[in-house]
Amino acid sequence: DYASSNMDTISKKRKFVKEGVLYAELNEFLTRELAEDGYAGVKVRTTAVCTEIIISATLVQNVVGERGRRLKELTHLIQQRFQFPKDGVRLYAERVAMRALCAITQAESVRYKLAEGLPVRRACYGVLKYIMNQALEAWSAS
Repeated sequence: DYASSNMDTISKKRKFVKEGVLYAELNEFLTRELAEDGYAGVKVRTTAVCTEIIISATLVQNVVGERGRRLKELTHLIQQRFQFPKDGVRLYAERVAMRALCAITQAESVRYKLAEGLPVRRACYGVLKYIMNQALEAWSAS
């Protein structure tokens, strides 16, 4: 009994490590690929039929592409990279509800402002002002 229960825990550990590595590599790939489109994160759901990957972004239309072309390209790249079977992975894109409250999106905003040559203080204050204005609008609307 002990040996079989020990095998279960090892396989569970391997399963969690495998899922963690998949998430980390997928997040890294999508961060590089979709940085300009407001990439804000990824959720991975594994079902018996397939693996569902939900991409959060501020510019969903850019992620999806014209007639879903970019999403199909990303699906193909992910299938090749992670050796998913054909039709074994599905990609979805969802819009970030409150862009101002998404830390990843705001960090990317600061990064692009700095890359354009804006002084650090001005870039950071601009992002903080945007966050505060959006929070004020959300608070006053409720």
